[in-house]
Amino acid sequence: MYIASLKNNSLFKFITHKPLWANILAAFVAVVILVFGFFALLDWITDHANYEKVPTVTGQNVDAAKIILQSKGFKVEVADSVYDNTIGALSVVRQSPDVDALVKHGRTIFLTVNRAAAPQVTMPNLVGFSIRSAQIYLASLGLKIGDTTYRPDIARNAVLEQLYNKEIIKPGTKIPSGSVISFVLGSGVGTGEIFVPDLIGLTFAQAKSQMALFSLNVGSVVLTTPITDSANAFVVKQNPELYSISADGQKATNKIKPGQVIDIYLSNVAPVKDSIPSQPNN
Repeated sequence: MYIASLKNNSLFKFITHKPLWANILAAFVAVVILVFGFFALLDWITDHANYEKVPTVTGQNVDAAKIILQSKGFKVEVADSVYDNTIGALSVVRQSPDVDALVKHGRTIFLTVNRAAAPQVTMPNLVGFSIRSAQIYLASLGLKIGDTTYRPDIARNAVLEQLYNKEIIKPGTKIPSGSVISFVLGSGVGTGEIFVPDLIGLTFAQAKSQMALFSLNVGSVVLTTPITDSANAFVVKQNPELYSISADGQKATNKIKPGQVIDIYLSNVAPVKDSIPSQPNN
């Protein structure tokens, strides 16, 4: 206690025996030394001056990209994945920070990688859509539009059929993302005229095939009897009919333009047809 008291008294006398300005100057110098020392240590602690330029790894396989980045002292993390069938599987699509960015040594580089396998998407029903709307819908699902062909139909530029690998694809079918979908579109009603085909007595499947030969389309389908298998049901009436009767009783063959529709009436009982139809006036 006595020794400590002497030391304290000596320190007190040392300070108090100095002029006030000398004590203020000494305190100022001490503060300056502490501030400069703090910032010097801060650079050392935070590695503030040690920067690295980010190399480009876009297009590289993800494993090769990791080796390149880690050799530069960076950490690597795969943050996201996408699918693009135009580039290799497991290739780096994007990197963050970008190439040539100056970042601190040890910074984490985030990679977006192309998937090894295409994800599956569900094919929608685009029949009846305009070609523009169908194209937007396909893009939203990651699908691509292929060839477009036309056939006569009153729904001009509307989707009549959707095709995958040249076959009609049903809605709900699972297909790989990036698949190409082709369309058959309506070209509008044709300018020429043809005679209305005789569909009476044909099955519905046969009638549709016959109409397709003339670029005609099925309109309304009316069931005149209960039917469980429409494809094998019989056509008992059609509109327009083959003939029309004028006011003076003359029968004339009706004509129709390609792309127009014929309404079909179906029954599970085959109709009775005349074996020798009367000849119409054309």
